[in-house]
Order: sequence, then C-alpha cells, then structure tokens
Amino acid sequence: MWRPNRLRAGLLGLPAGAALALAASAVFSGTQMVDATASWKLDFTHRNSPTASKYLPEAMGGGVAIFDFDNDGRLDVFFTNGAALREQMPAGTRPVKTAPEYWNRLFHQKPDGTFTDVTGRAGLSQAATGLYTMGAATGDYDNDGFTDLFVTAFDRATLYHNNGDGTFSDVTARAGTDAPGWSTSAAFLDFDRDGYLDLVVARYAVWSFDRNPVCGGPSIRAYCHPKLFPGASVVLYRNQRNGTFADVTRRAGLENTGGKGLGVAVADIDNDGWPDLYIANDSVQAFLYRNQGDGTFRDLSLAAGVGYSEDGVAPAGMGTDFADLDNDGYPDLVVTDLSNERYLLFVNRRDLTFRDATAISGVGKASLLFSGWGVKFADLNNDGWKDLFVAQGHVMDTIETENPHLRYLQPALILANLQGKFEPAAAAPRTPWAGRGAATGDLDNDGDLDVVVANCGQKAYALRNDGGNRKSWLGLTLEGTVSNRDAIGARVKLTAAGRTQYYSVSTSGSYLSASDKRIVAGLDQAVAADVEITWPSGRVQRVNQLAARKWHRIEEPRTPQ
Repeated sequence: MWRPNRLRAGLLGLPAGAALALAASAVFSGTQMVDATASWKLDFTHRNSPTASKYLPEAMGGGVAIFDFDNDGRLDVFFTNGAALREQMPAGTRPVKTAPEYWNRLFHQKPDGTFTDVTGRAGLSQAATGLYTMGAATGDYDNDGFTDLFVTAFDRATLYHNNGDGTFSDVTARAGTDAPGWSTSAAFLDFDRDGYLDLVVARYAVWSFDRNPVCGGPSIRAYCHPKLFPGASVVLYRNQRNGTFADVTRRAGLENTGGKGLGVAVADIDNDGWPDLYIANDSVQAFLYRNQGDGTFRDLSLAAGVGYSEDGVAPAGMGTDFADLDNDGYPDLVVTDLSNERYLLFVNRRDLTFRDATAISGVGKASLLFSGWGVKFADLNNDGWKDLFVAQGHVMDTIETENPHLRYLQPALILANLQGKFEPAAAAPRTPWAGRGAATGDLDNDGDLDVVVANCGQKAYALRNDGGNRKSWLGLTLEGTVSNRDAIGARVKLTAAGRTQYYSVSTSGSYLSASDKRIVAGLDQAVAADVEITWPSGRVQRVNQLAARKWHRIEEPRTPQ
C-alpha cells in the first residue's frame, strides 16, 4: 500500500498537474451511475479520527455490506466506522467508540425506497467495544433463513447472529471467532461442502498503537510502510454445525505469517466443485490456495502465475474479485493496488494457471495513475459482459507533496468490458473521494446493479444504475436445501439467444465489503434464458425458458434429478 515511487507526467504525454484527468469514453450509451445518496437518504459519514501520529488504521477504512437482513425483499446497507483516537496512545489505551458519530450503522430500506437508521434497535453500533472497525462479511451460518454478520476490526473481530426479529446478538465468545489481531476482509464459504458456511478471515500486520514509528520526510510525517511490521496469517474457521466454529487454519495448510492480507476472494478456479481462496497481500507475495477436497489447501500462487505481477513485483494488493470476464466458464481475477503499479488482471487458462492480461486488456493503462481498493466485476449495462467498478483514493494523504502528479482524492473508475478488452466508461460522477470499500446489489430491484462505496473519513455514496435495465435481464435468488441455505458456491450456467454466461453465488470479494448474494444477469436483447445450476452439494438442476425482466427464486431439489 505504501510505495510513493515517482512518475513524471511527461512519460504519459500529459502536462504537469493534469495526469489524473484521463478521459472516459461513452461506451455505456444510455447507462449512467447516478449519485442517489441524498434521495435514498443514506446519510453516513466514516470517522477515521486522523491524528498527527499517523496511526495506520486511520488510512484503511471503511467497509460496506449490502444484504436483506429482515427478509422483506428489499436490500439494506451496513457501514463500518472508526473510533476516537488520542494523539498519544500508550500501551493499554484503547480507541473509544461510544460517541454516536463513531458507531457502525445499519440502514433499513423502507417500501418507498429510502433508508432509515436502525442501528440502535439492531444492536450493531459496537459502542462499548473499544474496537476500531474495518470490514464486514455476510452469510447465514446456521441455515435459519436470516443473514448473519461478521465484522472485522483492530484488535478483534465480532460475529453477530441475526435473531430474525430485526436485532442481532454478539455470539463471538460462544462461536470462537474473534480472529485476534488486525482483521481486514473476510468471507463466508462452505470449504468442506457439508452444507454449513465456514469463515475465512484475512489479517494485516502485527501492529499496535504504542509501536507506531515516526515515518515520512523531514517536514511531513506520513503513514509507515508495512515492511516495518511482521505479517499475519489468515484464519480459517470450520462451522461445527452447533453454533460454534473450530480454528482449522494450521490443519488446512493456511498458516502463513508471511502475508499481509487486505483482500479475500473465493471461487472454484478449476471447476472441480471445491471453493478456492485468493488473498491479496500488501507489498508481499499474494496467495492462491487450491482446495484439495480433503480439508486442506495448497498454495499455487507461484505455479499459477498470480503471486506477483508479470514483471516479478509484489504489488500493494488491496482489493480483489473473481468472475468469469470472458464467458469461457472459468473465473478470472482482478487485484487493485497503488498508483504507478497498475491494477492486475489475470485470465484463467483453465489448467490451474493464469495469464497476466493487465497490459493487453487495457486495465493497466486505465489504472496506472490511480489507487484502487474496493473492486467488483459487475455487468452494469446488462450486455452479458462483466464490467469493472473500482473505488479509488490514495492511501497517503500527503501524496501530493511527494508526487504532485498524483492525488489523494480520486474518482471511481468504471471499465467497460468490450468482450475481453476494457475501456474507461463515462458512466459515473467524477467526484474525487478517498474511496475504500465497495459493494454491489440491485438496491431498487429494477434489474440492474447499483453500487455503494464507503470512503475514508468522508460521507459514503450510493450510485443508482439508471439505464442498465433498458437491456434485458434475469434475476436469480437461489436457496439451498442439501447445500448451505445461501447457496454460496453454487455455479450458474446461463444460456440466452445462443450466448452462454457463468456466475457463482458469493457475497465475498472487493475490500472490507460484502455484496448481495443474488444474481443479476444481463441478457442484452434476449426474452428468456435456460439455466443450469451446479449446487455445492454436487447436484445439477436445469430450468429452461425462464422469462426475462423478472426475479426468479429457485430451490435446490432435495433429491437428485
């Protein structure tokens, strides 16, 4: 994350001071992402409590989760928040989260499409915890039909059970899922395919408030580079199916303190039925863990070609996501990083290796001057090709003094997928932000994907997709019976008008965030689609000629078809 290497604007043929003013083409004709924050009444401000001491967590949050917590058919939004910090934090001093401006916030969507703050009643403020909150993950871990919430933080995480009555209970102690240390992104997955969701948690550096060196130049203090701190292992919790989890990190082969995890993405990279893991690490080798199907994982990052960039550099990996960008049936991978590094795009070769397509795809050129965090593959214009959305903003609030051609505040980036090639799209407001977490979901249930972005020390914003649903679409809500109830890990093959696409059910990916588990598939001009679902249980279900422009709920058959 911290690598203020210098780049002259002249190298790009740009005048000084204009390096970030890159033009975006109008490839999303008729589709616009409109700032709907005010009209939806999503009024949240992240408080990072910046200090002259430059404590690392100040620069890292916040996160956002989009999920329907009360099963009323309307998506709700949860934001993580910081906590009050002192200029000096000696050993034993904890952040203070009691003031309402530092509470995490849950917004419930009302029937009129606006949101209201229900944090107090829901019990999600974390006011009394002394935690500096970071990210969120969502999943129904006990298969009771209500989505639960996992919240990461410095210096421990919290698992909230959804009680089904609009409230949540902190069950961390009983569940055994505190993930001590500095936890960042997390994901629910059923890694052993027993029908219950497990949990993987990324952790960052071994750092503390009382061990925060002075870094920066002679006149300006800056946030320290992570190389000054030891790394930390991810944690894998196996669901014991009784409300508790077992830490199986070592047994699963995931214990590796060489990582500095910020992003987590889950996908079945070889279509063998077992979910695999990618961990985006900050300035050290990334990890790609292949699920062996026997409760263990094997690191394939070097053999697969995704541990480093194609020039052998370990980027400041922050956000990451899996999706099938070229519609060949295999998930591809994106990783965001710092300005001057280029976001990495890896295309699945279908043989447990990936090709670095950063340059040839256009992603590298479009992202060179930006710093990306939350990132999602999302078909924003419903043409059947998954585009890229990136929340952006530099980590160093002093970057403009070190490199005047870069900016701390940066606009969101949308890259249109032109059948495997990516081009900047003029589809979003060009307002510069200190972007961090990003999540996607069809908030207004109109058949196109919307985006919510959490910023660092600023108001969050919500982008309503206006025009994506002018093209045809299909909405799918899957419910497992033998598989986990959320159907996380289900693989969907969708064929319409002779074209085939692939999706995986997941809430993970991005940075510190969780997206809606439902699938919104763009059908371009098709009026119906054939759907084939491979459930996590291994059962295959086919449903033909589903009508377009509708939401469909499909339940897993209890007996093999």
